[in-house]
Amino acid sequence: MASSSDSHTTVHGSIYADLYKPALIVAASFAVLALILSLFLILRHLKSYTKPSEQLWVVFVVSMVPVYATCSIISLWKSKLSVPCDILRNCYEAFALYSFGSYLVACLGGESRVVELLENQSGKLLNEALVEGEDENIRKPHWSLRDFFFRPTIIGKYLFTIVKFGLVQYMILKTVCAFLALVLEIFGVYGNGEFKLYYGYPYITIVLNFSQMWALFCLVKFYNVTHERLQPIRPLAKFISFKAIVFATWWQGVGIALLCSFGVLPDQEKLQTGLQDFLICIEMAIAAVAHVFVFSAEPYHYIPLSSGYEKITTTETTSEEVVKLEEGDSTQAVVETKETQVKAPGTSVRESVQDIVMEGGHHVVKDVVLTINQAMGPVEKGVTKGVTKIQETFHQRSDDQDDKSEVSVEETIEVTLSDEETHMDLEKSTLSERRM
Repeated sequence: MASSSDSHTTVHGSIYADLYKPALIVAASFAVLALILSLFLILRHLKSYTKPSEQLWVVFVVSMVPVYATCSIISLWKSKLSVPCDILRNCYEAFALYSFGSYLVACLGGESRVVELLENQSGKLLNEALVEGEDENIRKPHWSLRDFFFRPTIIGKYLFTIVKFGLVQYMILKTVCAFLALVLEIFGVYGNGEFKLYYGYPYITIVLNFSQMWALFCLVKFYNVTHERLQPIRPLAKFISFKAIVFATWWQGVGIALLCSFGVLPDQEKLQTGLQDFLICIEMAIAAVAHVFVFSAEPYHYIPLSSGYEKITTTETTSEEVVKLEEGDSTQAVVETKETQVKAPGTSVRESVQDIVMEGGHHVVKDVVLTINQAMGPVEKGVTKGVTKIQETFHQRSDDQDDKSEVSVEETIEVTLSDEETHMDLEKSTLSERRM
């Protein structure tokens, strides 16, 4: 048996050695392509940084491709660095998901505008139900988790709170689990890709799976409610291109690990991680091409006329549209429309980067603190109720003990008095007998 396992290991090792160099060359070619396209797109956004509230998050989302490509090619080149590279990749994946959600919010006008929009939609739905005499329960001010799943519009501003919590919890859990995996790897009990009970990998995978699915589900619900308002930015293409990276790479890694554990692929960690890194390099090149069109910097090259820039270039575009004057009338008229576009001057790349780092960091810290407080709120309430209940129980027991002690003292006094009376009666009877 030992010789058989040794022969299998030798065969797998020779397969890995034969495929390593060609795979590394192909993966490096795709990774370089992904880096060039992504850095070019990021540079264009930094030079046309006219809408910081939106482009801040666009840069973070687009940066996911070079981060993934760099970590994957390094991991494929040096297998000893696979765990640190995987940790960095996972942490940025969670941050990119949070950034994409923040980008959608920014495109809607900011958090306050989103809350106002959701409240208006909720009020409109309630009024329609009231007028049409439909479900009377819909008018209730209280909402349940069932409403979030089946009627998310009805819960108004609370939808935004749930969505933000769902995105930030994944970012926090992903980071914590990544560093936990590093600690377990140091002590040799992580078992990357091993679905065995004495390794930490399956437990961390289950936790992250549920966390990621909840975050993506929250993002889908938010998109379903706001997609009409997001039409100017072509949200479906952006949503699919981003979700494909997050969803596909995660399940791709889990699928490869399952295939290795079932014996479909060689159960060798170096081959398993190498295959994952190789596929990611190819996928990032495809994603980089998609991002050039989906997250284009062209819309940010132009600014409103009231922006206040001194050096601007205006261009006019003329379009003609044929319309009918009246219904049923065969007469047609040509309407000429002129649109003035104001080309923005270039912005400083250094200032753009500073703004991205400062504003992005401030926003992330604020949301993380808010999410932790929201998560700790019910825990604190539960602890407070538990402590109060324990105190009431001890207080009640102490009162009962005091009452019991008072009763026992009274009984003792009564018994003592009765004994003394009995003793006095006996003495009296004895004296009377002696006199007789």
